[in-house]
Amino acid sequence: MDYKDSLLLPKTDFPMRGNLPQNEPIRYSAWDEKRVYDKMKKNRENKPSFTLHDGPPYANGHIHIGHALNKILKDIIVKYHYFNGKSVRYVPGWDCHGLPIEQKVEEKIGTSKKKELPKSKIRELCREHASKFIDIQRDEFKQLGVIGDWDNPYLTMDFKFEANIYRELCAIAKQGLLVQRSKPVYWSWAAQTALAEAEVEYENKVSPSIYVAFKHETLDASVIIWTTTPWTLPANTGIALNGEEEYVITSDKFIVAKKLYNSLIENEVISGTVVGSINPTELENTNAINPLNGRTSKIVLGEHVEMDAGTGAVHTAPGHGEDDYKVGLKYGLEVIMPVDAEGKYDQTIVREKLFKDTDKYLGVHVFKANDFILEELGEALLKRTDITHSYPHCWRTHKPIIFRATKQWFISIDDKYGQKDKTLRENALEVVENIKFYPEWGRNRLRAMLEGRPDWCISRQRDWGVPIAFFRNKKTDEIIFDEKVLNYTAMIFEQKGCDAWYDLPIEELLYPGSGLNPEDLEKTMDILDVWFDSGSTQNAVLRSRNYDAGTFPADMYLEGSDQHRGWFQSSLLTTLASNEVAPFKSILTHGFTVDEKGEKMSKSKGNVVAPDKVMKQYGSEILRLWVAMSDYQSDLKISDNILKQNAELYRKIRNTARFLLANIDDLDEVVAVEKMGILDKWILAKAKKVFTEIENSFAQYEFSKGLNKLNNFLVVDLSGIYLDVCKDRLYCDDKNDLHRRSSQSAMALIAKKLISTLACILTYTMDELLEFAPSFIKGDAKDIFDIEDTKLVEVESNLNEEHLLKAKEKFSEAIDTLKKDKIIKSTLELAIVTNSEDILSLDRTEAEDFFLVSKIANEENLEVLVSFEVDSKKFEVCKVSEHKCPRCWKFKASKEECLCSRCERVMA
Repeated sequence: MDYKDSLLLPKTDFPMRGNLPQNEPIRYSAWDEKRVYDKMKKNRENKPSFTLHDGPPYANGHIHIGHALNKILKDIIVKYHYFNGKSVRYVPGWDCHGLPIEQKVEEKIGTSKKKELPKSKIRELCREHASKFIDIQRDEFKQLGVIGDWDNPYLTMDFKFEANIYRELCAIAKQGLLVQRSKPVYWSWAAQTALAEAEVEYENKVSPSIYVAFKHETLDASVIIWTTTPWTLPANTGIALNGEEEYVITSDKFIVAKKLYNSLIENEVISGTVVGSINPTELENTNAINPLNGRTSKIVLGEHVEMDAGTGAVHTAPGHGEDDYKVGLKYGLEVIMPVDAEGKYDQTIVREKLFKDTDKYLGVHVFKANDFILEELGEALLKRTDITHSYPHCWRTHKPIIFRATKQWFISIDDKYGQKDKTLRENALEVVENIKFYPEWGRNRLRAMLEGRPDWCISRQRDWGVPIAFFRNKKTDEIIFDEKVLNYTAMIFEQKGCDAWYDLPIEELLYPGSGLNPEDLEKTMDILDVWFDSGSTQNAVLRSRNYDAGTFPADMYLEGSDQHRGWFQSSLLTTLASNEVAPFKSILTHGFTVDEKGEKMSKSKGNVVAPDKVMKQYGSEILRLWVAMSDYQSDLKISDNILKQNAELYRKIRNTARFLLANIDDLDEVVAVEKMGILDKWILAKAKKVFTEIENSFAQYEFSKGLNKLNNFLVVDLSGIYLDVCKDRLYCDDKNDLHRRSSQSAMALIAKKLISTLACILTYTMDELLEFAPSFIKGDAKDIFDIEDTKLVEVESNLNEEHLLKAKEKFSEAIDTLKKDKIIKSTLELAIVTNSEDILSLDRTEAEDFFLVSKIANEENLEVLVSFEVDSKKFEVCKVSEHKCPRCWKFKASKEECLCSRCERVMA
């Protein structure tokens, strides 16, 4: 007789295969139509809030794997808080201004045409380019399963947004922190603009390392300077010594620091012996002669002069370096700037006679002038070697940059201001001590950067950005900071966009009641550093009330670790400068994406992993699982092999969840915990412990740690033991048998917890699971967004887990030989005879199911096949004497082809 139809076999319509690349877009579209983000807001009205403020990507190009990592991690964290009952806000945004977009437009139309076009036309083309890629990137981000206010994102080029960026600038000016001065800044001659610190990258460069003798004006000796930038020597106006160090005069008539004398001898820069020592204070304010042009060079003292390399005498050109500029201010050194915006020597070299033969250098690029200069130095050049060293480069053009003194706008870091009467640096450092960092090392990193940073240069000499829109009085050179004039400009920007600054005459831009004569005024034409734009988003998004973006300060800013010097700083400095308030309560940083070997991705290496390719092959859920399973605090490795591993983990999760659903299909009521069997209590107690650990990990945003614990539980405890143990009762017991209902209830509770735990990561899959889940799990929920995290009940289990697991492991090892030697086909042919009280005290069926055998006894007159010991307790494995039940396959039937007593009862 075939008993198959009498078995209660697993039953669910939840598909085994996800077919994610085909099915995800359908469900994501349905979420869009159902406006699930609005639903999420409605579901958590008046609940505690969580605001993640989005750091804006550039509206330029398709998204790469770094974008995917960033947006998915943000989405996981926002949803984690949502499913934990909080009212969440996530308004995505885009950085729309700046050099990357302007360069793309220039590439498209050509440099010569760009120079011919009016600014307003160039800005129009930039706006069109940004708009195009906002739409492209928005669709790409939504395909990752990221949920946010995609219908109302913030765009830094929106008119109201531009007005609020400008208002933030005016608020900082009101605090007295906005200053304009001629000062050396990072200058990209390739892009012809000043750069902020965050726009500078360090790459290797070969430079001439030279030692040059400057003859002292009165002493019969020369001071030796060392530099790797010969092209700055024409602008030299000083030589800096360290006032705390001792200097020596050598027999070959050179003055060097005593500590560096030996290394200069070893490097064959000098060869003489020490004939005397000299106190640097005796040389202070005396002069040496620049061998390049015969101009005087004042000897000054500076703390920046170090003794780890060089000569102890630093060539000082205040127009070409921050330290040079500072010491120059103290000693009144002339700031000479003979280099134009393109990095070429200009008419200054003729006017100031900076070379003996100025015609040779006029219009020559500074990097091409090095060899001419070295030749012209003649005997004053003591040594030249070429060195490869780390040198600042422009982040966009990847060309080496120069330090160049130009008139720029700065936010002062060290002037006191506001109600606290502290400097911006002091306020920023105080914030760093009081906010939360994930990971904690981010605190030291940001602190060090703030301690060492210069004033923030916020002006750029480009076309596409928010103008630093001030009027200058042509007669007095005074900037007009009248509040009504500034407010009127902001109002025009809000109505017409900041293109109005270029399109409208001064008469129309000037506040009518200002009392100023438009003919006396001119416009300032620099634009704001794009980092100021993104730094102002806290005002334009969180404080302006133009967006339903959550609370201020934001609960979290989350970006890559490079943003310690970028967006985290620009946001912190703008908010503190304008309002003396921090914009965030916590900062979370992630690493960069690298290939399987830990190498940076590049097209030339062929190791680039593109998000669209991953989604076509695997689906976004696998990408999301990769993000969650990676230790994002360091660099994240990704490759096809790593994605395959994540796809395999996904398959395990999906199949385990499917097995749970399939076996609780007919469960209509959950059994009370106190009525449950000992193994059901054990798995629930185990699950409670594991899920609590997972919750603790997730609360610290350590998703990989939590998921590894979950994976171990699913594979080892749940699938490896419990689900295996339960199969007999689930399939063969009476439908309403307490033993069966108890196990189903434990499975249902675990399934419900699994869904709510993974909802933030595998939102698509959990939504799909919920669709096929029984009413006990689903309740009134229409979809996953109606679910809130559930807590598992506290369960006391008195099972001696350690002893039983050891015994199970030993049993498995023992029967391996029996199976190999074909003595048995199945463990159900076996009985275990033991004197272990922990096992004998269990309900016999529970004990038999745990070991998947047909009998457990303390004595039995059967042939022993194999024996072992666990914790001094004896175990004998024997073949049972009963017959195989044709229905349940346990060896418990009294005769062949007869049912066992349990199956007889069920069939009756």
